[in-house]
Amino acid sequence: MGYIEELRSLVGNRPLILVGAAAVVIDEQGRILLQKRNQQVWGLPGGFMELGESLEDTARREVFEETGIRVGKLSLVHIFSGAEHFQKLWNGDQFYAVTAVYLTKEIQGELKADGVESLEVGFFPLNELPDGTSPAIINGLSEFAGIINNEL
Repeated sequence: MGYIEELRSLVGNRPLILVGAAAVVIDEQGRILLQKRNQQVWGLPGGFMELGESLEDTARREVFEETGIRVGKLSLVHIFSGAEHFQKLWNGDQFYAVTAVYLTKEIQGELKADGVESLEVGFFPLNELPDGTSPAIINGLSEFAGIINNEL
């Protein structure tokens, strides 16, 4: 049983504050790595922190688990938090997400969806994102385009 499942067994569906990390992974052609989750939405690889992990370790683990890619140096882009990041899941679980987003262009490995959290994975030009890309990703990329372009 993982950390979040253990918490849920104690508090039920009550709102929690959950901390996680996501990564904007850019390849040599300047394309962004996106994953299609089982909700049929394209987004950044990422997930929640486990006990004892740093945010950077969380981002690296999640990218590898979901896409098969290992990432190197990470640069913090932004931390998202607040009421607008509240979620209520289909099962009644509620949480406020605090998410650190990192940028990297140091990548190794073979791109492969895990088939569990990622149905599909791929690199996409920033101006040709796939249909079904999360509006939060689209808004975030436009907000951070200068940072991303400076890193290329």
